[in-house]
Amino acid sequence: MFKIIKRLPPAQTLAAIAFLLVQIGCSLYQPYVTAHIINNGVVKGDTAYIWSQGTLMIGLSVLSLFGAIFNTLLFSRISYKLGEELRSDVYRKALKFARNEFDKFGASSLITRNTNDVTQVQTLIEMGLKFLILAPIQMVGGILMTVLLSPSLALIFVCMIPFLAIAYFIINRFASPLYAKMQQLLDKLNLYFKEGLTGVKVIRAFDKEEQEYNKYLEVNREYTRASITAGTIMSFFIPVLTMLISLTTLLIVWVGGHGIAKGTIEVGAIIGAINYGAQILMAFAMLTQVILAVPRGQTSAKRINEVLYMPLSIEDGKNAHETVTDEKSLTFENVDFRYFGAEKKTLSDISFTVYGGQTLALIGSTGDGKTSLVNLILRLYDIESGQVRLCGADVREIPQKTLHDKVSFAPQTSTLFFGTIRSNMQIGKPDATDDEIWEALDLAQATEFVKMLDKGLDSMVEKAGGNFSGGQKQRLCIARALLKNANVYIFDDSFSALDFKTDAAVRSAMREKVKDAITVIVAQRISTVQGADLIAVLDNGVLAGLGTHDELKESNPVYRQIVDSQTYKEVA
Repeated sequence: MFKIIKRLPPAQTLAAIAFLLVQIGCSLYQPYVTAHIINNGVVKGDTAYIWSQGTLMIGLSVLSLFGAIFNTLLFSRISYKLGEELRSDVYRKALKFARNEFDKFGASSLITRNTNDVTQVQTLIEMGLKFLILAPIQMVGGILMTVLLSPSLALIFVCMIPFLAIAYFIINRFASPLYAKMQQLLDKLNLYFKEGLTGVKVIRAFDKEEQEYNKYLEVNREYTRASITAGTIMSFFIPVLTMLISLTTLLIVWVGGHGIAKGTIEVGAIIGAINYGAQILMAFAMLTQVILAVPRGQTSAKRINEVLYMPLSIEDGKNAHETVTDEKSLTFENVDFRYFGAEKKTLSDISFTVYGGQTLALIGSTGDGKTSLVNLILRLYDIESGQVRLCGADVREIPQKTLHDKVSFAPQTSTLFFGTIRSNMQIGKPDATDDEIWEALDLAQATEFVKMLDKGLDSMVEKAGGNFSGGQKQRLCIARALLKNANVYIFDDSFSALDFKTDAAVRSAMREKVKDAITVIVAQRISTVQGADLIAVLDNGVLAGLGTHDELKESNPVYRQIVDSQTYKEVA
């Protein structure tokens, strides 16, 4: 929590505290003035005294009002600005995460941390900044001002504080663990809700709506039970506080009445003590509310800091430099790779070299490591051993910005962003002109369906490209990759949703664009890879074969098995 508090702007915070002190000072002095007026009385015709005391009371009220308005305004501004900063920083940090960090947190947890957890911290800061200063000063100040009026009445407040403290500790002992549990359950709720929305087609296809609903309902009920229990425990505090306020008022009247009878206490002192009693006990109530909110806020702050201070598994190393040679080459040298926490290697002893103007095709069964291999080129993961060299330099020694500038990528899952076709295309090249975008769309065989849209390049792309078919999304992603001028073009199974005719047309059209670059194609179809200069056959993470289509078909049993599985043979 301290790391988050350090983010607060000093000047604005001090200004807010100054206005708060004005408010507290006025609220503490007003009952004392009232008691003084009652004790002294007002002599008939003494208009000067009436005007002086009346002006003083009005002045205190106005100052208290302005103090309250400005400290509330500033504290709210500080807390909401902090919330804005935290959300931005969490999102910025998440964008820097490698797959390892995403695998650790999960998308649902990151969403919860960036929304609900930030809101919890924001609320705690707003309440805490104000009430953690206001309440103690008001409590101590109220007791001291009561001492000035009547020491015996002040003793009543001192005696009540231990009872309030005991009530707080009992309630906090049972409520705090529940708030921590609620945040964890909220993570689960978001996870199940997100899974249900993204997997709704599968759920319906297998008639699992009731099962998924019950799974969500169980966690939802557990969250509700925890919330009700915490709320019930907290609700006991208000009646206890009300009872103590009433008891304190009765004691003040009882002790004060005896004091008046003996002539040791004045009526004004009793009125002032009752006012201070209300202030003291309400201040304790505010303080308790903040303290009770601290466990939940601390849990949220801890979860936010886990994201903000998570060490990145992939960073620019100390030896990272901008210098890369003009040589267009991609080399894997004895590369081993395994996912974090996995016992078995995903890739083992992978070695090959491909040069500018050549096409490398990766083929193999599902789970053989094709996508993992291309992720190593982009350095989305780091290798366990060996070297991946691009343009003569180890990718770990190339600044990530430079590396990503040299590589253009069409992902396995067609990823489009909410916006327009133009804005999606310009992700590949921010300064691309309309002519360049149309040229890239033409290479990807996407011109026809884009021109049929009412607004052309300004046509909307819905969330995740939901208003386009699978083949259309793939062609838009291919166009985005081809729009960028790069040394390496990677197409990770980016032709799978295209029919054979469109597949062939796209690969034929893009030859001129990528003629001097290195092209890496991940594919399942032999027709897509057979024209490649070099085909790498992966089998259980091992390089089972490397060569041209004809060479591998002749000599490599794994590749021949793939060819045979996709070739129709007439049975005699």
